[in-house]
Amino acid sequence: MKRLSLILLALLMFVLAACSAPATISGEGGGIVVENAWVRPAVMAGGNGAGYLVIRNTGSEDDTLLGAKADFANTVEVHETVVGDGAMPAEGEPMAGEGGDHMQPESEEAMAGMMSMRPVESIPVPAGGSVELKPGSYHIMLIDQPAPPAEGRTVTLTLVFEKAGEVTVEAEVRME
Repeated sequence: MKRLSLILLALLMFVLAACSAPATISGEGGGIVVENAWVRPAVMAGGNGAGYLVIRNTGSEDDTLLGAKADFANTVEVHETVVGDGAMPAEGEPMAGEGGDHMQPESEEAMAGMMSMRPVESIPVPAGGSVELKPGSYHIMLIDQPAPPAEGRTVTLTLVFEKAGEVTVEAEVRME
């Protein structure tokens, strides 16, 4: 129970720490405009971080975010944060979005309120609409950063869209 409390506290601190407004650093391509891009780096080598931004589709056709790339992370995935539905993962299986060592919750009741992350294949971006990738929602997961970028640095993310193709974005590194 103590471990579960610590996990929930860590997740809550992660979400609350990310709730300030980022500076605007953008990229654009094929009717897709990306704004407010920023990255929270891993806190130690080999750890994971996340990227957040707003995608606006100024075009007349729907588009879809299919993936992302970053040269400072060994794996980059598009994720969403979800609140558990009470379903327990199978014994020995990691909770969604987790890898390596993990803790199994003690009960389905404990799972019901837990937040976890899971990869998504794509995010639709409707014509004339926008999608915000933010803490507690959709985000770019930057997995296994051998040398995490320093706070204050600017890094490059490449977003891959179904129609617009690759859109390169400069993102500020912050520890918010």
